[in-house]
Amino acid sequence: MRSQVIVTWGEPATYRIDLEEVQPMPHDQARHWLDEQFTQMGCEPIRLTGKVLTADKILCIAQAAGQPRFQEAAHRDWALAFARAASAALAKPVVTVDVPAQSLSY
Repeated sequence: MRSQVIVTWGEPATYRIDLEEVQPMPHDQARHWLDEQFTQMGCEPIRLTGKVLTADKILCIAQAAGQPRFQEAAHRDWALAFARAASAALAKPVVTVDVPAQSLSY
């Protein structure tokens, strides 16, 4: 089965991170990694209630990180950790993060 995370800012800026040959991240470790990144990047809750769903964290982190974190080879380890955490936290092998549309699909 195919396993990848796709992060896009539109067609010319679409980044596919293949997870086929990568060790899966444990679910609790993935949630912890996302929590840390959400805090470190100064992300704010999207919902007026203040509740932060896992999908919201993934979207906010991708937006705060920006295209360079997914595009530049210097950030390859971070992008791979993001993909592993997103896939594990959602328990889905294929995840698409559409930053401009603020949508997540799997």
